[in-house]
Amino acid sequence: MQRAGGPGRKSLVARVSAELRDAVRSGALAPGDRLPSEAGLTQQYAVSRTVVREAIASLRADGLVEPRHGVGVFVLEPKEVETGFKPVDRARISSMIELLELRAAVEIEAAGLAAERRSPAQEEAVFECFDDLERLIAAGEPTVSADLAFHLAIADATSNPRFREFLSMMGEHLIPRSTIADAGRREGPDGYLEQIQQEHRKIALTISERDADAARQAVRIHLKGSQDRYRRMIRSD
Repeated sequence: MQRAGGPGRKSLVARVSAELRDAVRSGALAPGDRLPSEAGLTQQYAVSRTVVREAIASLRADGLVEPRHGVGVFVLEPKEVETGFKPVDRARISSMIELLELRAAVEIEAAGLAAERRSPAQEEAVFECFDDLERLIAAGEPTVSADLAFHLAIADATSNPRFREFLSMMGEHLIPRSTIADAGRREGPDGYLEQIQQEHRKIALTISERDADAARQAVRIHLKGSQDRYRRMIRSD
């Protein structure tokens, strides 16, 4: 769902920071490892030095990396952050369903407000996050951070910062399949990510069309579908 002119700097920063976060989460970049040089990251991700610097600043703000003068940027030991939300217990179907029900209570209305209030820049951000997620799915790369970014972009489009604050408290727990990724498993059965991306497309389009009722319904279908898929996925184990 690419827009004319290609992704903006904000989208590029989100993409690079998301990929670096995924590398840290997966262990590809372990605590104590040094990140590639700024020039190396610029070449690796085909972005400008400004984008690389902003992406690293984002990771630094979250306590994931630490610059050391004259030496480089190093990955830090992960810190336990108390958010008030417990991680999803994959052994309990109800744990995932509970979280998805909570998301529905908040995100259905957020989508309606986003459709009514979104600015052109906020609309563009939703589509850019959708495109980032599409690219990662096609490449077979981790998608949890990009999925979270998509839902946060919708929260931003409400023009009510409390929606982002609330969803951010849950962090990647917002995306239940992050538990599966943490366990070193695939993110879902064949066709799973493609299916949720079709649902994301519908959400983005209804927000773009300023159809609040259709946007609410698109999110309702998406989260209800997720509940059904997790029931089937866990029972198949």
